[in-house]
Amino acid sequence: MNRIISLLRTYLTKYLSTKIVFLVDMIMSVAASIGTILLVKLMSVNDFLFTDESAVWLICSALFSFSFIWGLRTYRIIIRHSTIKELGFFILVALFKQVMSGFVFGLMFGFDLHVLMLMIVDFFLTFSFFFLVRIFMTLLYDAIKGHLDQRRQCQNVLIYGISEKSVSIISRLASSPHYKIVGFVQFGKQSVSHIISEIKVNYVDTPEAFQKVVSDTEADALLFAYEDDVRAESDRLVRYSIDAHIKTLIAPSIDEMVDGKLSYKLRNIEIEDLLMRDEIKISMDEIVENFQGKTVMVTGAAGSIGSELCRQLATFGVKELVLFDNAETPMHNLRLEFDENFPGVQYTPIIGDVRHPARLDYAFRKYRPQVVFHAAAYKHVPLMEENPCEAVLVNVAGSRNVADKCLEYDVEKMVMVSTDKAVNPTNIMGCTKRLAEIYVQSMGLAMEQGKKAGRTKFVTTRFGNVLGSNGSVIPRFREQIAKGGPVTVTHPEITRFFMTIPEACRLVMEAATMSTGNQIFVFDMGESVKIDDLARRMIRLAGFTPDKDIMVEYSGLRPGEKLYEEVLSDHENTLPTDHSRIRIAKVREYDYAEAISAFEKLEHLSREVEIEEMVKLMKVIVPEFISQNSKFAQFDSYPERSEGTNNEQ
Repeated sequence: MNRIISLLRTYLTKYLSTKIVFLVDMIMSVAASIGTILLVKLMSVNDFLFTDESAVWLICSALFSFSFIWGLRTYRIIIRHSTIKELGFFILVALFKQVMSGFVFGLMFGFDLHVLMLMIVDFFLTFSFFFLVRIFMTLLYDAIKGHLDQRRQCQNVLIYGISEKSVSIISRLASSPHYKIVGFVQFGKQSVSHIISEIKVNYVDTPEAFQKVVSDTEADALLFAYEDDVRAESDRLVRYSIDAHIKTLIAPSIDEMVDGKLSYKLRNIEIEDLLMRDEIKISMDEIVENFQGKTVMVTGAAGSIGSELCRQLATFGVKELVLFDNAETPMHNLRLEFDENFPGVQYTPIIGDVRHPARLDYAFRKYRPQVVFHAAAYKHVPLMEENPCEAVLVNVAGSRNVADKCLEYDVEKMVMVSTDKAVNPTNIMGCTKRLAEIYVQSMGLAMEQGKKAGRTKFVTTRFGNVLGSNGSVIPRFREQIAKGGPVTVTHPEITRFFMTIPEACRLVMEAATMSTGNQIFVFDMGESVKIDDLARRMIRLAGFTPDKDIMVEYSGLRPGEKLYEEVLSDHENTLPTDHSRIRIAKVREYDYAEAISAFEKLEHLSREVEIEEMVKLMKVIVPEFISQNSKFAQFDSYPERSEGTNNEQ
């Protein structure tokens, strides 16, 4: 059956073969002549057309049918594409056939009324057969092609594993026009075959065995029921699937309602699914209770982290969301998303810049937020190394402006999103984030010591790179792969810590919930990921072979870039919390009065674009800031740098 379908696909997916049409036309023309002989015989009262006459008529029919069908090319005419002129060629073939056959027959046996009857009946039967068979061929072609098109749209799917959820997929996809279950796949060897719900369980332990299963079942995809299974099989069955050129899919975790109906949509496995550790789990009940009924403001609301914070907060029953960002188009897109996905949420988008205190004051004065998530920042290391004054204005002065307004308007809690690059910074961006931490921490410390009035609790969260954030390595790799490469990696040994955007945002809110104020929380992000391995995995997931189909090239470390990021949750420089994956960083304390004097000078230098003096001052305030692969390394030995260690305390 599969062989027949394959042949039909070969001959029918584009057009009907003209050779087949020619043969059918010949058969129909001769069949019309046979039918004519039988009809005339029934209507005749003598022995007309019993032997020699009928043989001559059939020979003439075959000969002249061949000549005129070939000459007038009627075998190329398809009814659905025909004009009246083209249909006239069928009449000509039938007419010329009768004229020539009648002429030859008359010369041999004489011409009389029976011959005329023979010609008339044969003419009408021949034309009718041509026309009706052509219609039938068109309908058959459309039916077969429609079936093949439907077959192409319906993917044959192998299911990984025989867990309860894996087996339940059978019933969920039973009525789906898009997927057909053709087997289960389990890694390992098994001497006895198993059948579950009339579907065979295939045991494989080599790429060749998996390829045979794919070939036997004509599978188009391998479907995983659990994300944990994807990660567990990332170097085995996922790789086998990629090598076999079939898709890797993952089932949704829950059913979603679409237009009032249950929707069970599968999606392709992405690199985010192949994280080398289990996702950090968070209990959301306490988090939801902490924000429910409150007015919450998010700066940098249209960015990768800010927008996800907004999405999650929108599900917490907050009183109102204030979205603050200076990026017009991303804010517009976020607004459209909220209108579609969160129609019941009260929210207000504000175009504004954290560098402008007056605009911030308007937002705080008008909406009186109770909780502020400060995610607005410049984050790209090479770009900030080239534009250090802007990095200071946004990341330092902007954070100071937000913190000051939180204090002025009696905000309950300000949660600042920081980065692992603030740990022993080697670049401008990392140092500016450390400076922002210093400001809010020193302000909180001053309040604790009674030196400054206010009740705002300041919370800082540090984490590494997030998978898929705007401008990060994964979207860039995807674009390079889509263009055919090369994929550029800065160094073959460079590593980074990664987590998903939703996971990072949940951890931020968990830290905000557990904080008693004036703390810097760091997250256990597991093992670091080698960027070169990440790039090669993405190339394979896209169906290509690294260094063959798509090249991987090394461009060299960029200014300020580390080869390895610091371990954030080292027990020597952190304190434990009630959450096993969240710790509190032990950092140097700064006096608020001294800090504010230095920060005012720093902001002045940045606004005046006094780059050298500004960077020197940054290194004085943050003595552990040692530039790496940067022109600013010349200031590391600046004599006025305060005494200090090169390790964060």
